Amino acid sequence: MGFPLRVSFRLFTYLLGNKLKGRARFAFTLMLEPTLRCNLACIGCGRIRESKESLPPDLSVEDCLKALEESGAPAVSVSGGEPLLHPQVGEIVEQFVRRKKFTYLCTNGLLLRKSLPKFRPSPYFSFVLHLDGLKPTHERIVGLKGVFEEAIASIKEAKAAGFRVLTNTTVFKGTSPAEVEELFSLLSGLGVDGMMIAPAFNFQGIEEDLFLSPDEVRDFFQQVYQWRKKFRLYHTNLYLKFLAGEKRLECLPWAIPTRTPAGWRRPCYLLADEYCQSFAELLNETRWEAYGPGRDPRCASCTLHSGFEPGAIGAISRSPSAIWTLIHG
Repeated sequence: MGFPLRVSFRLFTYLLGNKLKGRARFAFTLMLEPTLRCNLACIGCGRIRESKESLPPDLSVEDCLKALEESGAPAVSVSGGEPLLHPQVGEIVEQFVRRKKFTYLCTNGLLLRKSLPKFRPSPYFSFVLHLDGLKPTHERIVGLKGVFEEAIASIKEAKAAGFRVLTNTTVFKGTSPAEVEELFSLLSGLGVDGMMIAPAFNFQGIEEDLFLSPDEVRDFFQQVYQWRKKFRLYHTNLYLKFLAGEKRLECLPWAIPTRTPAGWRRPCYLLADEYCQSFAELLNETRWEAYGPGRDPRCASCTLHSGFEPGAIGAISRSPSAIWTLIHG
């Protein structure tokens, strides 16, 4: 499927503009975590591991707008934590949409139905529901019964109210392609606008048996790649080929910078060796050559879209038509 035409065109012109300005590094999407508070304790969550001692205060609306301005990104993913726990999340999203930034609010769905009045449908705004499998699998991963039904009910109600709805599925060991295919068939029947999928990242300090091996990732996503005409997969074909072992991609951690209540994560969404006080500091004072597969052992098996999907930006060095093809799918 790739991305909707409106998104594709904006990204195409944004990437081309940065190419013409001679910029080697720039933000593709801002990952914004206005709060690290959450109402679930998912077994594969790195934020829980990092924040078990204490939580920093939530970001203010002004903090969020400043982060967006600093990054200059055309899109922003509002996550956490559970962003619907932030008391001003409706205002944050409204301000982003007013600036015509493609805004994705990532939620587990527990609070979505009662939070819908805080938001207004817009072609620039989408909810992204977390669903890691069918009911038994998903509820084992999130550690709470009833979450699957609530997520499905939230999707139905949000779609009925005119909102765009996407889903995000993280694949852990023990989840079969057949189960995910059944999940995607269910979601397609609900009118979901796009589905994202990626393997779980093997965080240090989390049970090893949760994660797919590189060979298992390849075998799993060779099947997923065959679904690109059947389901609305919200990825570039290039990233899906990468997961299927058919393409090499470079990790570009600076392309999707992460701003949290503690600061800008260095080097990436998954790893936080330290925090920077500004996006400029992150972009210009990070030893990017020290990170990535073959350079940092923590990166050896990482395939997450926050680093590798922006690898498509490498097409900038070829031609505008290549950029368009990569973005549009």
